Amino acid sequence: MVSAGEVSGDMHAAEVVKKISDIVPDSEFFGMGSTRLREAGAEIIIDPTEVSTIGYMEAVKNLKTHLKNLKTMKNLIKERKPDVVFLVDYSFFNMRMAKACSKFGVPAVDYFPPTAWIYRKKRADKMAAYGTEIAAVFPMERDVYEKAGAEVTFVGHPLIDMVKVDESRKEIRAELSCAEDEFLIGILPGSRKSEIDRLLCKMIKSAEKLKKTYDRVNFVIAAADRAAEEMIEKYQMEAGSNIKTVKDYSYQIMKGADFIITASGTATVEAAVLNTPMIICYQTGKTSYWLGKKVFKIDHIGMPNIIAGYELLPEFVQEDFTVNNIYSKAAEFIESPDKLDKICDGLKKVRKKLGGGGAVERTAELVVKKGGLK
Repeated sequence: MVSAGEVSGDMHAAEVVKKISDIVPDSEFFGMGSTRLREAGAEIIIDPTEVSTIGYMEAVKNLKTHLKNLKTMKNLIKERKPDVVFLVDYSFFNMRMAKACSKFGVPAVDYFPPTAWIYRKKRADKMAAYGTEIAAVFPMERDVYEKAGAEVTFVGHPLIDMVKVDESRKEIRAELSCAEDEFLIGILPGSRKSEIDRLLCKMIKSAEKLKKTYDRVNFVIAAADRAAEEMIEKYQMEAGSNIKTVKDYSYQIMKGADFIITASGTATVEAAVLNTPMIICYQTGKTSYWLGKKVFKIDHIGMPNIIAGYELLPEFVQEDFTVNNIYSKAAEFIESPDKLDKICDGLKKVRKKLGGGGAVERTAELVVKKGGLK
């Protein structure tokens, strides 16, 4: 049984499911997920991605749906009695799934477990008490769960293996109609509607302002899918902008760009793996942000900065997320490329902390072993 909530969780779960199928060909998968898991052969009973949100208040609005989904998943554990439950990210939901697994005597493995190393360390104690096996993707994650007494295997981060680009930087820039002597800046506004609504307009305005200042600068917007592409087209029309937009080309854009302007989230880790400097942007509802500040006792919001332990990459959050701030930092990078070189040196150290590859295989083997499937 699989329980994955958001788009990124669906992606990571699907990779492991495919690997488990290689190890145990007659395996059957069912549960909660979306497109990627369905394509990997899982029976999707609940697709929660339509109610995926950023921020506490936004999540509260969909609480009734989340609780209904949780009830359905708990009933599935009782009715279908899976050999093992594979939990992926989605901590609010999957902590309750881990508790249910403990109650019903079903083994569970949690991949991308609750970030107890960032806040609410007692969550690690709870997961340990539930007997959930932790597939840790970060070294600091491993440490906090081991200290709590949980069974932990450091598998490393799967993006080390997943983020691959065969084309050369030169080939990518040619495909994007960008000359070698031009500065190429990628814009990644996120995959969720809420992210695009909050971030893209200011990103576009910053790009247009930079284009008026610098002759040899080029931009490209990465669209996660067709739905995102349509939203981007709408915002561009409203802004009177015509920045090139490309779908399903995010990794290539990261590799080909001199730097990117990106939403906080998985994209920041993907860019770090590709050693691409970035400006990180984040904005949510005021109440959600206030609540988050009370709960999250961290200095940075971008995962590469959290891993580095200092602000390696500039972050513009909430009120600081302005057109002028993005413009000023981008202009600084354009005029002082040596600053980008220093960031690249720091990103190499961040990448090293993510492990040496093989995370998907190790996680698949862990799930197989935990479930006694082989």
